[in-house]
Amino acid sequence: MADDTDGTDSGKGGGTDSGTDEVADGTGGDPERAARARRLAAWHASERTLARPSANGRIAERLADLTAALTADGPSYGGDGYVDVYGDGIVAELERRVAALLGMEAAAFFPTGTMAQQIALRCWAGRTGTPVVAVHPLAHLEVHERDAYLTVSGLRAVATTREPRPPTAEEIRDLDEPFGTLALELPLRDAGFLLPEWDELVAVVEAARERDAVVHFDGARLWECTAHFGRGLEEIAALADSVYVSFYKSLDGISGAALAGPETLVAEAKAWRHRYGGQVFQQWPAALAALAGLDRELPRLPSYVAHARVVAEALRKAFTAAGVAWSRVHPEVPHTHQFQVWLPYPAAVLDEAGVRLAEETRTTLFRRWTEPGPPGLATTEVTVASPALEWTADDVTAAADAFLARVRELMKEDG
Repeated sequence: MADDTDGTDSGKGGGTDSGTDEVADGTGGDPERAARARRLAAWHASERTLARPSANGRIAERLADLTAALTADGPSYGGDGYVDVYGDGIVAELERRVAALLGMEAAAFFPTGTMAQQIALRCWAGRTGTPVVAVHPLAHLEVHERDAYLTVSGLRAVATTREPRPPTAEEIRDLDEPFGTLALELPLRDAGFLLPEWDELVAVVEAARERDAVVHFDGARLWECTAHFGRGLEEIAALADSVYVSFYKSLDGISGAALAGPETLVAEAKAWRHRYGGQVFQQWPAALAALAGLDRELPRLPSYVAHARVVAEALRKAFTAAGVAWSRVHPEVPHTHQFQVWLPYPAAVLDEAGVRLAEETRTTLFRRWTEPGPPGLATTEVTVASPALEWTADDVTAAADAFLARVRELMKEDG
């Protein structure tokens, strides 16, 4: 599943666009690099867009953002502080901040979420005495981490359900083999950023406890779940024994993640972090960007979620009014500020239509498309962030109409 930064998520082939200026650097005659450079240039020049992923920015812009963060009225950081060395200073401050936000005893900063998750599951396997993890087949652990839980940590997975939705309590109770850890991705990204209802989540956790299992939340995007659940971060995290969160997905950071939980678990995780090569000499840029994201983006996420529902409804109505043979906005009412769009055209056509729309109108509506199923049926992920708040439903409709007009032109050309 392509993400909103023009690539695939970490781990399963390919990377994400770094935002470097390949137009200036040249493409060396490589058509793939040329196409990527064209996309980046078109997106970057767009005056109207639903989101501006930091991975599509230029280096100078990111440096300016960090400098601005140092001069902001943030309570946790300032330019007069020293850089960190092996996790002290600003990194330790970030760990304290995350632990407090999630209501956990402690937290540890990790350079990647993949490392944080593998170590969390490894630690729980040692404590529960079983290497079996109950996890959804569409979860990040299964789809985007190259089987790290198996090949690196020696664990084994049992599927919670084969349905493209979060598991139910009954399914957890009925699993036909013991498991030590239940890993729940909130939201379940590759199923459409889906979340259970609050009572359903509580029941699933209780079912795992009945099976004598611990519960780990893959909360890379947990920050934006509060609106759907109607609960604060601390109350959500309290259901789990450990929680992983990301700093670069919803918070617009540079990189990095945190694992939060009991002090003893976090201490053990830090020891394994060193063994896994995650004891990085200096990480102050990533920590600074994460703290800035907690100050700037975290309070805004509920407004993004609310506006995502406006954008999703406008898109659904625009596709119907335009007479598209088949389309799907999934879920119809987004659970977070991200959702899927499905259209009955080749991904290459939709990619080209999106780039032409950006080049010709300086409006970016959709980014990359993929065909995970039958050829000619493509999907993309839509992220609604701060720039989207300026869009009315009519603006979305107009952009969708302009996009579809270019799709039809391309289909005639291919004709």
